Amino acid sequence: MAGGWTHDGGVLDQIEDTVTDGVLHARARLPVGESALVCAECDEDIPEARRRALPGVRTCVTCQAGRDKRIVIGGINRRGSKDSQLR
Repeated sequence: MAGGWTHDGGVLDQIEDTVTDGVLHARARLPVGESALVCAECDEDIPEARRRALPGVRTCVTCQAGRDKRIVIGGINRRGSKDSQLR
């Protein structure tokens, strides 16, 4: 059941597009390349297990946790209501 001017399955298409955008955004933020031996922020050693698990990592777990708290995710408003357009 679709609402308003959308075709049947339109709401599911919106949900699928939102999930796909989220996955692509997360993948784009993953580090690539050779890992650093020491953290770029605090100069502490980065454990070998972390370097193997995340190729291209540049920060230790503590510094990365702090960086992750600051991430703001913006997105495309796919809702059709006027209220959502005004936010």
